[in-house]
Amino acid sequence: MGLLDRLRGGSRRGAPRVGIFVDGPNVFRSEFDVDLDELRELAREEGTVALARVYVDENASGGLIQAAEARGFEVVTTSGDVDVKLGIDAVEAAVADRIDTVVVVSRDTDFKPVLELAAKRGLRTVAVAPGTHGRSDALRNAAHHEITLE
Repeated sequence: MGLLDRLRGGSRRGAPRVGIFVDGPNVFRSEFDVDLDELRELAREEGTVALARVYVDENASGGLIQAAEARGFEVVTTSGDVDVKLGIDAVEAAVADRIDTVVVVSRDTDFKPVLELAAKRGLRTVAVAPGTHGRSDALRNAAHHEITLE
């Protein structure tokens, strides 16, 4: 393991720091049965969860917000485009060396550049799709590892 890996927290003694970024409007839909506890567990399998965020718009239900917060997710509400805020936050965490692994939960191809930039900086990337319907092949192919929830 190289010096850069150790500086990022990926030493042999410590688990990699994981950031999980969940695209709420694309994931929490009636056609998908996404479990927040399962998402958190997927992130834990990658290492120590350093950032866990669910991004929602102003139309998100109070129940979703409460459920996400109760499971240890920070809820980021935006009146603008959720994709832009999630993308900026994920890139910022990657370039600031706050995480070693980027997990994006979405079916949106818009996040492909996020995964590509993270990989270019030496971070591990994981794309999680909420189901097979509408899954982004471009997003899956940009990631080191891909998971499709059933």
